[in-house]
Amino acid sequence: MSTIRSAQVAEPGAAFRIVESDRPEPGRGQVRVAVEACGVCRTDAAFVNAAFPVSFPLVTGHEIAGRVDAVGADVEGWRTGDRVAVGWFGGHCGVCDPCRSGDFIHCVRLQVPGWAYPGGYADALVVPANALARIPDTITAVKAAPMGCAGVATFTSLRSSAARPGDLVAVLGLGGLGHLGVQFAAKLGFETVAIARGEAREADARALGAHHYIDSATGDVANRLQELGGASVVLATAGSSAAMTAALDGLAPNGQLVVVGADPAPIEVSPFQIISTSRTIHGHPSGTARDVEETLRFAALTGIRPRTETMPLTDVQAAYDRMLAGDARYRVVLTP
Repeated sequence: MSTIRSAQVAEPGAAFRIVESDRPEPGRGQVRVAVEACGVCRTDAAFVNAAFPVSFPLVTGHEIAGRVDAVGADVEGWRTGDRVAVGWFGGHCGVCDPCRSGDFIHCVRLQVPGWAYPGGYADALVVPANALARIPDTITAVKAAPMGCAGVATFTSLRSSAARPGDLVAVLGLGGLGHLGVQFAAKLGFETVAIARGEAREADARALGAHHYIDSATGDVANRLQELGGASVVLATAGSSAAMTAALDGLAPNGQLVVVGADPAPIEVSPFQIISTSRTIHGHPSGTARDVEETLRFAALTGIRPRTETMPLTDVQAAYDRMLAGDARYRVVLTP
């Protein structure tokens, strides 16, 4: 095929439309990926509404799984047919101070698909080779795609936290990130608490591996956590600063509130809550291509999978609207 389809937004807040364009060719250090699946993430709404300094017309999408179908000059280690994932981490510059320190996720020129270049709501896209993560044979493209953002954010934040196997770890929120966070927490050996709104969510939480469930709509979350002994870590996946504030006093001494859910409102904390307890609030970004690959490998070993529903690229507006309305349980994934 000499052309590809992509779902474009012409201006901030506009509807998606399917357009055809020439198939892009990879340049030096780049590969072209034929897209087999792309997750619809809530952050895509921030791109569509220009909360980030993106360019229009916009092709968003940063939870991508597919196959390499063309390799540019000076690319080593990748060949046509390789199964690959590309997530929020869409490439690094290699020359800024964080990159020179090996801290690629904090690259000052971090390339995010849909922001630095056209994203995965398309038949194909061109990406830097250093953005690629290998997909294990046992994980389908549909299940691999959300691991590039939701999966790597939850897995990497948990394994780099202060918690150790056997510790009490709470996952705040049971959405696209949280349902993966609960699975990773349980498989990492933590005594896992799921926190969500409503009694109806408990069965799901326990099926995902939670040992305890707290209905945030009917009780004091912090008190409930303290009754369980206090959490070493609260992984905040819900995009609600108010919910994060309410959970803070549920931390044990030296406990961490690890924030991966985004909300522009401030988290309210008094110095009295953290000085004598040595509690901390810690932000965590997504993860590098290597982190994505390790997330996928751990998921393959332990049986962790995102819960997904698929819709074709031509139904992108309906998929996006379903995500915005909170009707998707748990991730909508676009397929060709």
